[in-house]
Amino acid sequence: MSASTVSSLRPTIFKLAACFVYDALVVIALSFLLGWLFIGTLGDATQGIKRYALQLFLWLSIGLYFVWCWSRSGQTLAMHTWRLKLLGATSLTPLNIQTAAIRYILATISLALFGLGFFWALFDRDRCYLHDRLLKTNIISLPKR
Repeated sequence: MSASTVSSLRPTIFKLAACFVYDALVVIALSFLLGWLFIGTLGDATQGIKRYALQLFLWLSIGLYFVWCWSRSGQTLAMHTWRLKLLGATSLTPLNIQTAAIRYILATISLALFGLGFFWALFDRDRCYLHDRLLKTNIISLPKR
């Protein structure tokens, strides 16, 4: 797959937004499940060190989900549903674990900055998120079956 082919397969803003919302719902569901497991095992986590431990546990666990999906198949559940795929910069294959982890960290920073890196796609000529532009990764829209 050439670079010109990749640019012709760019998803629409609607597809990116729909996938983002679907991924957010998956993250909420995972957070409820993982939070329940954490609190069921360690007890109340509303104060002190347990609160921070729960936050770190959730961030790492959700990160594990994204890194595993991106490096294994290039697709999260939402990306599979919306027929999107994340590809590496040069190999045009799913990301390696290191790149996927860096993408997760950059996406987290982007969300912490009021989602600015995601809104970047509204103005980017290729509709890339800022973290994808920085890492030179590509989200493509897969052809219909």
